[in-house]
Amino acid sequence: MKYVSTRGNAPQASFLDILLSGLAPDGGLYLPASYPRIARDELDRWRALPYAELAAAVIGKFVTDIPAADLGRLCRATYTAEVYGHGRPDGDAAQIAPLRWLEPGLALLELSNGPTLAFKDMAMQLLGSLFEYALARSGERLNILGATSGDTGSAAEYAMRGRPGINVFMLSPLGRMSAFQRAQMYSLPDANIFNLAVEGVFDDCQDLVKSVSGDLEFKRRLRIGTVNSINWARVVAQVVYYFKGYFAATHGSDERVSFAVPSGNFGNVLAGWIARCMGLPVERLVLATNENDVLDEFFRSGRYRVRSAAETHATSSPSMDISKASNFERYVFDIVGRDAALVRSLWAELEAQGGFDLAGTPHWDAVRASGFVSGSSTHADRLATIRRLHAASGLVIDPHTADGVKVAREHLCPGVPMICLETALPAKFAETIVEAIGRPPPRPAGYADLESLPQRFTVLPAQAGRLKAFIEAHAR
Repeated sequence: MKYVSTRGNAPQASFLDILLSGLAPDGGLYLPASYPRIARDELDRWRALPYAELAAAVIGKFVTDIPAADLGRLCRATYTAEVYGHGRPDGDAAQIAPLRWLEPGLALLELSNGPTLAFKDMAMQLLGSLFEYALARSGERLNILGATSGDTGSAAEYAMRGRPGINVFMLSPLGRMSAFQRAQMYSLPDANIFNLAVEGVFDDCQDLVKSVSGDLEFKRRLRIGTVNSINWARVVAQVVYYFKGYFAATHGSDERVSFAVPSGNFGNVLAGWIARCMGLPVERLVLATNENDVLDEFFRSGRYRVRSAAETHATSSPSMDISKASNFERYVFDIVGRDAALVRSLWAELEAQGGFDLAGTPHWDAVRASGFVSGSSTHADRLATIRRLHAASGLVIDPHTADGVKVAREHLCPGVPMICLETALPAKFAETIVEAIGRPPPRPAGYADLESLPQRFTVLPAQAGRLKAFIEAHAR
C-alpha cells in the first residue's frame, strides 16, 4: 500500500514513512493511492471478530510494511476491556465500542470508554503504540506537535505520557475548553508533556501547527510529528468502529445503515467516508455541526467559507468550535477525481479569498452523490435533546453527541438504522448537563477530584516564532 499527497508534489510513501510525519512535504495530506475494496464474503467473516481482531483486519488493508503478527499484537494490547473500561456502569467494556439503542431505528455507538472519556481514545491509544513501535525500530526520537479544541490533546497526552523517545507539545485555545478538559491535560505531571495555552481560538492553534510543519528544515532537525487528525494513522484507526457499528446494528451484510457524526475537523466523518468507499453498506453520512456551521453550509450549498477568529463562536459543544476543517482537503481530493492540480488551485483560492464554491460544477454533482447530508444545532437544541433523552430513558449524553442526535433525527430513513457516534462522556461537560437536567452527570471512578489537581501550562501568543523557540528550548 502506497500513499500519495492531496497536493500531488510529494513522492509516494509507505505507511511507516508517513506515520511520524503528519503533512506531506508539499503541504498536502496523505491518502492511500487507492482504497482497498472489501468483498461480501470478507465482510461476512469480519462480522464475528472481536474488536482487536477486527482492527487488525481493517487496518491491515492499509498497512503492508508492518508484519501482520506485529500489527495484531499491537491491536490486542491496545483494545482491551481494561483500557476501555471507563464507560457507563451498564456497558460491556469487552465490546470496546458497545452499541446502545436509544429508540427504534436510532442507536448510539459508545466510543468514549477510554482513559480520557472521549472518542479520540479509540485511535490515539493505538497511535501511541504505533509510534513507540516505529521509533524502537529506527532508534529515533520524536517531538509531537498538536492542537486541540478539547479532546484530542488529552487523548494524545494520555496515549504518549511516559513513552520513551517521545515529547508532546500540545496547543489549546486559552480559556475555550471546559474545566474538565483543561484539568485532564494541564494536571499531567509527566516530564515529556508540554501544554501551551494559545491566546486565540482553535483555528489559530491549528494554523500554528501547519506553519511549523511547513518549515521543512525545522521539522526535520527537531523531528516534528503530529497526532492531529491530519495524521493518517488516526483516520484509519477510526475506520474500524464504522465496521463495528455496522455489524452490531445488522444481522446480515445485505442490510444498510446510516451514521450521524458530530464533526468539527472532518476527521471522524472522513473515516466513515473511507469505510463507505471500501464497500461498507452505508446509506447516509449525516454530518452534524454546532453554531460553527462551515461544513453544514458546504453540504447544503457547495460553498466552503472559513470563518475568522472573531466569527468563530464559543459554544457549549467546544470541541467542534472549528471554522477550518483540516481533513476536508482529503474528501475534496476524492470528490474532484483526485485531481491534485485542482486541489492546489482550490486551496490557493481558500487562502487568498477565504473560501471556494463547487456549486454549479460537475464536482457538486459528485458531492450530492457521495451520501453526505448535514444539519446544525444550537445551544437550545442541545439542552432540549439532552433533556428529552434523559426524560425518556434516564441516559445522559454530552452536548456534542446531542448535536449528533438532533441532526440524526432530521435524516431518519424508514428501515435503515441510524447510528450516532458518541463524542464524549457527559462528565466532561458538567456545566451544560446541569443546565439541561438540573444535576451534574455521573463520573467514572477515579475522576471525582480531577479539577482540584495542580495544573501546569505555558501561555503563548499565536506566533509561530515564539512556538518554535519554545520547542527548541524544551525538546530533548
